[in-house]
Amino acid sequence: MGLSDYRIIPAIAVSEMDRAREFYEGKLGLTSMGERPDGGIRYACGEGSSVHVYPSPANAGKSTATMAGFSVADVEAAVDELIAAGVVFEQYDVGPIKTDEKGIAQLGDVKAAWLKDPDGNIISVNGE
Repeated sequence: MGLSDYRIIPAIAVSEMDRAREFYEGKLGLTSMGERPDGGIRYACGEGSSVHVYPSPANAGKSTATMAGFSVADVEAAVDELIAAGVVFEQYDVGPIKTDEKGIAQLGDVKAAWLKDPDGNIISVNGE
């Protein structure tokens, strides 16, 4: 059996929920599934998945409290759409990871791009 039989909901710690709403709903275009008892918001994503954004100023921006990645069919198109919405992608030139001018890296057969939310949480956009 193991844990692979269970759903996992990625969680992102943020310092301030109003600012998080502006970013996740306004720039990323996610749809809220409603507030949670902890004051966080669950956002609907593809194929029945979701991401939970929750208030935790002490953990905001720390990779130990946050992990989220979106799997998309076309990274180039997704990045172009997000750039048009005002999202800025990270630029890397470290080891095998070298991003182009938009922030997209080619990693073997997979493309990936990384962005940060207002708290510095890193979110990936992965696909072909």
